[in-house]
Amino acid sequence: MDLQAYLDRIGFTDPVRPDAATLRALHRAHMQAIPYDSLDVQFGRPVSLDPAAAYEKIVVRGRGGWCYEMNGLFGAMLQKVGFKVTRMAGAAMREQRGDFMIGSHLVLLVELPQGPWIADVGFGDGALEPFPLAAGPLVFEGYDFRLEALDDRWWRFHNHEFGGAKSFDFVVEPADPALLQEKCDWLHDAPESPFVQNLICQRYRGDEIRQLLGRTYRQIRPGVREERLIEDADDLVAVLRDDFGLDVPEVAALWPRVVARHEQVMAEAAKAAADA
Repeated sequence: MDLQAYLDRIGFTDPVRPDAATLRALHRAHMQAIPYDSLDVQFGRPVSLDPAAAYEKIVVRGRGGWCYEMNGLFGAMLQKVGFKVTRMAGAAMREQRGDFMIGSHLVLLVELPQGPWIADVGFGDGALEPFPLAAGPLVFEGYDFRLEALDDRWWRFHNHEFGGAKSFDFVVEPADPALLQEKCDWLHDAPESPFVQNLICQRYRGDEIRQLLGRTYRQIRPGVREERLIEDADDLVAVLRDDFGLDVPEVAALWPRVVARHEQVMAEAAKAAADA
C-alpha cells in the first residue's frame, strides 16, 4: 500500500505529520473524496476486512467502500504517517437493536499528544472531522453531532438529525478480529441485513450530504433535506456516476430489485399507518 497513491486519491497535497492538524485535514479530505459505497453487497461480491484489499478497491480501482473498508484503509494510512491507531468494534444502532450489533461498525482511536481522538470516515454521513474522546456536542459544517458517555465503558456517537443511522456505540478497547469478521459476514449475507435489503451510498460534497437509499435520492444541508425518486435504471447509473463519483454501469441490472424493495417499504408504511 503506497501512501502517496492514497494521498493522490483524496487530493491531499500538504505535508503529512502525526499531529492533530494533519489528522483533521486527512479525515476531511477522505470524506469529501471517497463515497460510502456498499454496492458489492448488492452484487453479491466478496468483501474483506484486509486493509490491503480496501486499498486495491478504493485507491487502485477508484471505488468507495463501507465502514470496514473505509476505516480499515484510513487506519492503515494513518499508521504509515506515524499515528498510533487502535481498531475498535462499534455497534451501529445498538440503542434500538441491542448488543447483537456489536462489531457491526469499525471505529478508530488515534492517540495524539492532546489525548485520544476518534476518527471515523466509515459512517457515511457522520462527522466530517475527527474529535477528542470527550462527552459533549460537536458541530461540523453546521451539522450537530454529540458524543455521550453512557457509563464507565460505553460511549455513544449521535448522528445529525437527518443521519442515515442515528447512532453507534463503542468501547475503548481493541476489536476482536473474529467478531468483526462475524458481523461483516452477517451484514453481507443475512436477508435481514439493511445492506442486503437496500442499495446504500452516501457522501459529502462541500457542506452538502448526498444519500441514496434504494430509489430515494436525498440532498441534505444543515436543517434542510430534499429528496426525489430515481426514475429508472439509466437515472440510477447517472446519479451514481455524477453525484457519487462511482462509474458502475452494471448497477442497472439491480434496478428491478431496487424497485421491488421500494414498493415493499411503501406498502409496509401504508399498512402501519392504517393500523395506527
